[in-house]
Amino acid sequence: MADEELAKDLGPLAALTIGVGTMIGAGIFVLPGTAIQQAGWFAVVSFLVGGAIALLTALSASELGTAMPRSGGAYFYVNRALGPLFGSVAGWANWMGLAFASAFYMVGFGQYVQNIAGLSDTIGVAGFGIDPVKLIALAGAALFVLINYVGAKETGKLQNIIVVILVAILAVFTVVGSLRADPANLPESRGFGPMITTTGLIFVSYLGFVQITSVAEEIKDPDRNLPRAVIGSVVIVTLIYALVLIVMSAAVEQGFIAEQEAAGNIAVVEVAELILGPAGAIAMLIGGLLATASSANASILASSRINFAMGRDAIVTPDLNEIHERFGTPYRSIAVTGGFILVFIVVAPIDTLATMGSVLHLVIYGLLNIALIVMREADVEEYDPSYTVPFYPVTPIVGSILSFALIAFIEPRVTIAFSAAFVAFAVLWYLFYARSRTTKQGVLSDYILSRADRMPEPAVSAATTVKPDGGQYRVMVPLANPENQTDLITLASAIAKQESGTVVAVNIQQVPDQTSLEAARRQGDYDAAHRLLERARDDAETFDVPVETHTILSHRTFEEVFDAARTYDADLTVMGWGPDAHGSPGRAESAIDELASSLPCDFLVLRDRGFDASRILVPTAGGPDSDLSAAIAKLLRAEYGSTVTLLHVADDESEGREFLEGWADNHGLGDAELVVESGDVEAAIESHARDATMLVVGATERGLLSRLFTDSLVLNVVEDVDCSVLLAEKKRKRTLRERLFGSN
Repeated sequence: MADEELAKDLGPLAALTIGVGTMIGAGIFVLPGTAIQQAGWFAVVSFLVGGAIALLTALSASELGTAMPRSGGAYFYVNRALGPLFGSVAGWANWMGLAFASAFYMVGFGQYVQNIAGLSDTIGVAGFGIDPVKLIALAGAALFVLINYVGAKETGKLQNIIVVILVAILAVFTVVGSLRADPANLPESRGFGPMITTTGLIFVSYLGFVQITSVAEEIKDPDRNLPRAVIGSVVIVTLIYALVLIVMSAAVEQGFIAEQEAAGNIAVVEVAELILGPAGAIAMLIGGLLATASSANASILASSRINFAMGRDAIVTPDLNEIHERFGTPYRSIAVTGGFILVFIVVAPIDTLATMGSVLHLVIYGLLNIALIVMREADVEEYDPSYTVPFYPVTPIVGSILSFALIAFIEPRVTIAFSAAFVAFAVLWYLFYARSRTTKQGVLSDYILSRADRMPEPAVSAATTVKPDGGQYRVMVPLANPENQTDLITLASAIAKQESGTVVAVNIQQVPDQTSLEAARRQGDYDAAHRLLERARDDAETFDVPVETHTILSHRTFEEVFDAARTYDADLTVMGWGPDAHGSPGRAESAIDELASSLPCDFLVLRDRGFDASRILVPTAGGPDSDLSAAIAKLLRAEYGSTVTLLHVADDESEGREFLEGWADNHGLGDAELVVESGDVEAAIESHARDATMLVVGATERGLLSRLFTDSLVLNVVEDVDCSVLLAEKKRKRTLRERLFGSN
């Protein structure tokens, strides 16, 4: 079954409310009473310290998010920068941390329902005493998992409304409560140690901003909207926390909050009743109900996207990537995540859920700040953020140190031990499962291994030991025309078979500019696309090679091929020669793509006149594109037993033969037929192509400017010969000068 890509349908307000809605739920409606009991009025400082740590990481997340707006957020950045070993740690910590947090929010939800309904602490069912809070939490979690499973569009709008209501309730509470606040009521501080310990407990309140980056792939205009949403959500929520905690501490007599906590009441509700009367208590109960529900919903959304991203990178099984045909959601990811949430609700008390969520996210935040430093220092070519952190490198260094340091102060210590076990599990998972499947090495490993002679031996040894060895060769085939898809799949499958690789069949559905991608996904009929891809799967499986199929909705067609090659980590793309397929004359890409960036992988463009690889002609004058031509000819010969003829045109025949013999030996084609001619290159190719069934020719080395105003040899030859033609262009870095004026 084909996968459909996630549409960009989250606006700036929706992105902001994912963060604000998640954080407000736990921070104000569940934890303040416990925080004040543990730290006294220093609970306010705990929330401010937590906000400061979160803000440092939010700055780093904003830069990484604008440079790499991809589903998976913090996991994706860590995996890209530090490699799949740390990616496994970040992915599992983020996934499980959000599952713990979601369970925590749902238990808070259960407490509010119990308080509203006036339920006792135990309900008798079939002779057993059952905690009603847990029972309600399980039912609520199942409901929100179902909502995310079916992908109800209205939940995004509902989230916005909930956040506005919560802010209004808290604003009234703060303004009215400040009128009766008395500094003499502030409880005594418990000191620095309890304050830091409390910071660890309440840090689960600051998970929301990273969840925005987890859905970055779905945010409209992420360059502007993502930093505003990430940083804005932390600043807004920290201010709300500080004001509400001050009012809550100073508006009631000392000891009142401790009494309510001891009685099993929700302290913030009881304080609201004293300040605003019964109406205030009702408003706070409704607010708490909405807030905990909103938090759980946003966390389930984000956690399933992280799981989705891990599947895409083969850290977990890619089967989790599948998008539901009807609902357009990563339904398997959501279902697995929901299962974990239900288990955590059953087995863990609420404080453990909160602290586990905090510790695992502090691990992620520390790694995320390090990831930013690596991306900056490695000077990655494609790393081009539209937002950059202030005071680099101080900001990410301090953010990383504080994140890891706070873990040491969290109580109880067994929580740290459990979290350490999760990290150890993630490392073992990578070594024994993901390492043999994933292919992406990470910027840090690339940086170390490319400078092995200048790096410390332990660093080189470590990078070599843990680097991924999945290395599976991936051949992507964009399919649109049923008439030539069999030949394209045949060519791709033959190459993939020889490389022990995978075929990735992609169908790009063009959507009119006037239609949003989300609307097109909901209204479109993709039966024809699925039939095309299923037929491609059948064709490829005759070669006994693994096959992936994907459908992409885009406002572009030809240009989307290059983004798809990056998305699916293709080593080679095989595409048909349509009206626009030649792109810039004599090369695979368009003129704009050629000027803007390097190819994401090697490319073959097939001008199909019937697939027959029995007699292959390879003209060469040297160069990287001819290297690819030779490699393809060698692979096809191994698959089909082809005869290969190498052609070189030179003014001096003896020098030409010496060059061709050396070139053939260097490329494993020493036993091919060698032909050296003088004269016109185009005429020589046309002459020998009469006896060939396939011509494999490298892309031109001439610059764009000269090709735009004169004929291209490649295009002329393609039109003049009768056999099928493969244009081969190898991935490599070319300077802007080389793109415009050609290689020397």
